[in-house]
Amino acid sequence: MRSLQIFALLVTVVQCSLTYKGVDWSSLLIEEAAGYSYKSGTTQPLETILKNSGVNTVRQRLWVNPSSGDYDLAYNIKLAKRAKAAGLGLYLDMHLSDTWADPGHQATPSGWPTDINDLAWELYNYTLDVSNSFAAASVTPTIISIGNEITAGLLWPLGSTSSYANIARLLHSASAGIKDSTLSPKPKILIHLDNGWNWATQEYFYTTVLGEGTLTTSDFDIMGVSYYPFYNSQATLANLKTSLTNMASNWGKGLVVAETDWPVSCPDPAYAFPSDTTSIPKSIVGQETWVKDVASVLDGVSGGVGLFYWEPAWIQNAALGSSCPDNLMVEQSGAVRASLSVFGSI
Repeated sequence: MRSLQIFALLVTVVQCSLTYKGVDWSSLLIEEAAGYSYKSGTTQPLETILKNSGVNTVRQRLWVNPSSGDYDLAYNIKLAKRAKAAGLGLYLDMHLSDTWADPGHQATPSGWPTDINDLAWELYNYTLDVSNSFAAASVTPTIISIGNEITAGLLWPLGSTSSYANIARLLHSASAGIKDSTLSPKPKILIHLDNGWNWATQEYFYTTVLGEGTLTTSDFDIMGVSYYPFYNSQATLANLKTSLTNMASNWGKGLVVAETDWPVSCPDPAYAFPSDTTSIPKSIVGQETWVKDVASVLDGVSGGVGLFYWEPAWIQNAALGSSCPDNLMVEQSGAVRASLSVFGSI
């Protein structure tokens, strides 16, 4: 077995009051099947290391009917049981697709209806059935996201931004399925957009979709955003603070940075980094600084409740979708990386 070293680093920082301190660990079962294990002094289950490092909630992506079975319902329940046994909360990220859902991909699951009335009913029953399956497994998610990075809509083509009326109806149906389930207590329902630093993006989406009247503010509890520093030079911490502050002022919901990363190596970035992040080194120390800086922004905003680092242990995908070759919080080679312990200080 190959093993990855994760060691705790004791740091003294200003304590934040975030409710959710988490990471996305969706690919753990795939990594373990490939022969990877994780070490903090000794080889331990990743959930134990996360818990001991200060993480209190894990995020998992759910795909409807993936061809490989990876990230399907059975996969997620198996992984979620491990989280529960370790005393970790669960944030279930429903992609509402058979594969990746993001601003450029929101494919309707294979075999789902092509009429909006039937699609809304299918979605209601899907979120109801998933929620009831978790209840039957005695795992109650703390948070459930109805869609992943849905700035451009969901369940294309019917749920594209060509019809915000359809988007509103679909989100209302997804929420209703969770609310009508046997889960107790009921999870917080989250809507997740990308480009959290861009207030114009957040404002337009929520103003427009809520303006349709079908989706109401009672249908969801948390607004989640992705916030990455390596895709746009305008993604400053200052802009993130402005955006979240305005979101809090306008809608009064809980606010979560649902995805963020910082590289330990980025020799040839595709885009310039934001101006107020250039002093942060591309290193383990830089990762710790980044997480603390983002947490500080959240902590200073009314309703700021959580931060999740995206897939810090996905060894076989160290770039994590970016042009920076390594954004992990564990070493691919087995060397010590201390950045994961930052969650104990936010």
